[in-house]
Amino acid sequence: MRVHGSSSRRVFLAAAATALSAPALVSRLRGAGGAPFRSRSQSRFVLEEATLESLQAGLGSGQLTSAGLVRLYLDRIAALDRTGPVLASVLELNPEALAIARGLDRERRRQGPRSLLHGIPILVKDNIDTAGRMTTTAGSLALAGSIAARDAFVVERLRAAGAIVLGKTNLSEWANFRGSRSSSGWSARGGQTRNPYVLDRNPSGSSSGSAVAVSANLCAVAVGTETDGSIISPASLCGIVGLKPTVGLVSRSGIIPISHSQDTAGPMTRTVRDAAIVLGVMAGPDPRDAATAAASAAGAAGAAGRDYLAGLGAAPNVAGLRVGVLRRTFEALPAQAELLTATLAATLAALGAAGVALVDPVECPRAPELGPAEFEVMLYEFKAGLNTYLGGLGPSAPIHSLRELIEFNRRNAARELAWFGQETLELAEAKGPLTDPAYLKAVATCRRLAREEGIDGVLEKHRLDAFLSFSGGPAAVRDSVYGDRGSGGSTSPSAPAGYPCLTVPAGFVRELPVGIAFFGPAWSEPTLLQLGWAVEQASRRRQPPRFLPSLDSPPP
Repeated sequence: MRVHGSSSRRVFLAAAATALSAPALVSRLRGAGGAPFRSRSQSRFVLEEATLESLQAGLGSGQLTSAGLVRLYLDRIAALDRTGPVLASVLELNPEALAIARGLDRERRRQGPRSLLHGIPILVKDNIDTAGRMTTTAGSLALAGSIAARDAFVVERLRAAGAIVLGKTNLSEWANFRGSRSSSGWSARGGQTRNPYVLDRNPSGSSSGSAVAVSANLCAVAVGTETDGSIISPASLCGIVGLKPTVGLVSRSGIIPISHSQDTAGPMTRTVRDAAIVLGVMAGPDPRDAATAAASAAGAAGAAGRDYLAGLGAAPNVAGLRVGVLRRTFEALPAQAELLTATLAATLAALGAAGVALVDPVECPRAPELGPAEFEVMLYEFKAGLNTYLGGLGPSAPIHSLRELIEFNRRNAARELAWFGQETLELAEAKGPLTDPAYLKAVATCRRLAREEGIDGVLEKHRLDAFLSFSGGPAAVRDSVYGDRGSGGSTSPSAPAGYPCLTVPAGFVRELPVGIAFFGPAWSEPTLLQLGWAVEQASRRRQPPRFLPSLDSPPP
């Protein structure tokens, strides 16, 4: 069942009523080998592709309860993540989730819902602090058993809106900032997360578990984090919507860091409207994150309290927007070129029909020195940020510094370093303080090349509102010997600039999803969401995965 947007509430309720009349059928979600997945729960809600608004319709009518939703998602995780195709996307479950759900059910009956997230189970990446009985480890054995003293600010906001943190998702260990031959989605704690469309393919990362869980309908929505591509790439390769906000729109306090210049958390969902809903909850100023204060001072205060659903109505509201087409991001991917060309053509046709003015092609130059400067910034900021985070964990924490992490990995090399090394950690440890001239020069280089001579310069030159590019993919086969093989993509212009990027499902190469990305200037999330909504409504290219063992396997 697919339900899209608030206009579908009557359709959802009719479908839910039909489902409730069936004595045993709970869902028809396709499982491994073509066998239908059936929940062990006695509730009869159809889980597949449900949106936040359709879930709220069922909860508001009394046909669903939040406690029932928790049970359904736990059944789904047991059937697909722990057994069946063994997706390995959920690292840890919240033992308090069911009790929290029952309390939110009582609150709904007494005084109504707090928001569109009230009573909705969500999953959170395991580099985001959660207080209570769940750990936060970045997938590393070095932090096994570490429980944060308080929630990350973004988790506080989600809980305040009524969301239920169902559990923590697996990730590329240390958000893929450990060694050069890593396999995305692998962590020592959680093992290898698998792409739900074709199980031997790379799910991308580092927000691998969040992307896979959303795609496989293990949760309504999930939260990921990005420094450069860690939301956009796995969202694209796993066939979902991913939004990387402007740095400073969403707080990073309580999130294990890589780079304070580029880090941000963002929503990972199956629809653009759901991404807009979650972003509206996540965004907000935080005294513990100076970037959010800087955002307010820069005139973005309205962004935090903005209704990001505005402009996502029955018809796309994009007429008159000017979008530059970065055609070279498609041409750089030779695999199945004819299918990618057809995907691009269909996307451009949909935007043109909606009244978008397409400037095709444009170039957003990427100077050769940008990549090395970006990596230099990450190394310096990772050391400083991680030492601050680990130093604040308290005396009972397993480790308290980057140096101790490196030493732990050496002592436990059989479990931590069997597949790839930690040379990135060692490079970071060798860096000096954030006052070093080399660091300051690298920061200035990134800002100049990514902003003034990059995104901002090209936007001004062509009078553009946003860029359109290829998100990345199709997914390559996983390789635990040589590590990840690149599948292209276009996250780097927006990442060092600290600017937002949105990916939406746009098509398939055989069974493998591919995505279209929109990115633009700071605080342009509403524009990007409107453009993504227009493409989504015109194409409806999102399809749930079938969990094929490989592309050579016969269809189920």
